[in-house]
Amino acid sequence: MKIECFTTAAAFDILHAEWSELLTHVHHNRIFLTWEWQSTWWTAYHPGDLWVLAIRNDEDQLVGLAPWFIEQRVKTGRTIRSVGCVDVTDYLEVIVHQDYESAVFEALAAYVDENQSCYDFIDLCNIPEGSPVLKYFPPLLQARGLSVEIKPQEVCPVIELPSEWDAYLESLDKKQRHELRRKLRRSEESAADWYSVGPEHDLTTETNIFLRLMASASPEKAEFLANPKNVTFFKRLVPLLTERGWLQIAFLTVEGRHAAAYMNFLYNNEVQIYNSGLDVEAANGISAGIVLLGRLIQYAIEHNYQRFDFLRGNEEYKYRMGAVDTHVFMLMASYAVVPATSN
Repeated sequence: MKIECFTTAAAFDILHAEWSELLTHVHHNRIFLTWEWQSTWWTAYHPGDLWVLAIRNDEDQLVGLAPWFIEQRVKTGRTIRSVGCVDVTDYLEVIVHQDYESAVFEALAAYVDENQSCYDFIDLCNIPEGSPVLKYFPPLLQARGLSVEIKPQEVCPVIELPSEWDAYLESLDKKQRHELRRKLRRSEESAADWYSVGPEHDLTTETNIFLRLMASASPEKAEFLANPKNVTFFKRLVPLLTERGWLQIAFLTVEGRHAAAYMNFLYNNEVQIYNSGLDVEAANGISAGIVLLGRLIQYAIEHNYQRFDFLRGNEEYKYRMGAVDTHVFMLMASYAVVPATSN
């Protein structure tokens, strides 16, 4: 295995085609690992010095990619982190060809060990359960003298979708099934309708409506959108993912007013609920968010998606809709004792 280290943003252009090809051979291909997501995130935030490690086999095929950067932090000094970490990205890991996992992590651990003068601490976030990072990397780092800690970070509730809408409804708790049906009926009586943004819509206008509803949903979301870097990230990402066919922006209208919104990813046979917005006044007393969510689950089933992923966060409504927890983890490592917290 040969490793090349890229330290400038030119890495994204140089690796673009190979990056996308590699993703077709990984353990789990997620939208957050795509060139589109990672390059857009770096352009918007670039919080440190890029440190992208490209791992090739003897035939010069790209078989591993560690999109990392080194950030100066108060408690942990020069810290290796994943491009995308942490707030706007839900799953992150080393991108590894499924036929080369053991060899890639062996080479990666050796490289990290040989270049320990470049950093003080490793802090990798948002690693999904079942990731090869968790399987291979810790023992290889420990064998080279690093102290390693794996910590639970958050949960990602998911629904494994049945093939029929009625089967989904029957899978719910009796009370929740009754409540969902009641809310859907009431929405029909209240002149509520929903749509997904398509080629017939102006994407910029619809994006701005979504951001308005997102900001009105909670003070936390309003504060998030007060940061111009976050708005830049959204506005650059939306047209790029729309062009790829990976984005669904959906609205519920009540008597013609936008009342609720979801921004979802349609990727690798999954629907992932990324963010939402709500205008309580426009909702006019109906449970607009739940109604739209129910329509989106129905849409996913009718279009043969296999999984409905709510992404990070343990909000109660996700479980009422039938979701079950999966987990994401943090990997922290250093040659000294690993601190109790990575902040």
